[in-house]
Amino acid sequence: NWAEILTHRESVMISGIESFEKYLVIYERELGLKKIRIENLENNNFHYVNFSEPVYTFNPTGNREFSTNFLRFQYNSLVTPSTIYDYDMKSKTWHIKKQQEIIGGYDPSEYISERIFVKSEDGTDVPVSIVYKKNIEKNGKNPLYLYGYGSYGISMDPTFFSYRLSLLNRGFIYAIAHIRGGGEMGKIWHENGKLLKKKNTFIDFISSAKYLIEKKYTSPEHLIAHGRSAGGILAGAIANMSPNLFKIILSDVPFVDVLNTMLDSSLPLTITEYEEWGDPNKKEFYDYIKSYSPYENVTNQKYPNMFFTAGFHDPRVGYWEACKFIAKLRAMKKDNNLLLLKINMGAGHKGYSNRYDELKEIALSYSFIFKIMNINE
Repeated sequence: NWAEILTHRESVMISGIESFEKYLVIYERELGLKKIRIENLENNNFHYVNFSEPVYTFNPTGNREFSTNFLRFQYNSLVTPSTIYDYDMKSKTWHIKKQQEIIGGYDPSEYISERIFVKSEDGTDVPVSIVYKKNIEKNGKNPLYLYGYGSYGISMDPTFFSYRLSLLNRGFIYAIAHIRGGGEMGKIWHENGKLLKKKNTFIDFISSAKYLIEKKYTSPEHLIAHGRSAGGILAGAIANMSPNLFKIILSDVPFVDVLNTMLDSSLPLTITEYEEWGDPNKKEFYDYIKSYSPYENVTNQKYPNMFFTAGFHDPRVGYWEACKFIAKLRAMKKDNNLLLLKINMGAGHKGYSNRYDELKEIALSYSFIFKIMNINE
């Protein structure tokens, strides 16, 4: 005796549900933002939890009590540190239980976040999350750190990281481009950024960068791009496609030798990866992958300052991919910009397991940026 409680909505992706005695909680994602819909099972009314910030994220913490009006979840944003809340589904009130302590002091009122939409080349609206200090002027002179991923349907939600304050307090703007290939806008967002549509990922990121320059958030002389792992394809592709758009490109454990790796079925992940990139043993996919694979598309042109890292014990992306890519760049590029490669001899795909070594890695990439940007304080 099935009863329809919630009808299908094309623009909404349901990521999970939790049931209570009097309530049904539905975790949704719409227009790139997570939402919590609460259905009252006694009167069939519903409401959404009202999040006050323009960009944020949350994660359910596990609600073990069935007969309760309280929903517990972990919330954070580009401005708000990780916070545990109990939300009263009856009175619609919030009760803070615990918040991450930021060593050294932190005043969230000094920072502001934004959420904008950028038109990509085909007219698709791409969401971009942004954070900066309130005293920043949009005059085109601000260093801007633009991060992107865009693969496997994974969402890069706007999350708080205390080490990011080191940039924001120096006048940086930090932005995340929620490009196609990820899952921010639902399953269709992933479908339109993989296989024979993979180039949408790179075009979306470049469009986002151009928009931020146009609106005076930054300029090509102050723009830093970063992509990690599969985001390394992004980093390498934009370096080949729009080298004059960026001052610095950073990439960690970068997947940059896509064609050769996907042709080697002896590697542990290759065959399962056909669903994301395509099988290059078929000519259609071979030609398409070859047209964007970073290693294959290095040319005799000027490139930005670049810093790549890799893990010697990485089972997902071989360290040799970064080595090959950097070697080819050194042989072919026509500039004197700084090009560095660091192999972490004791690390795998996720970097060092020791949290202090992880911070040292972040500090190293920041020092690279500060050197290029001539930031001495």
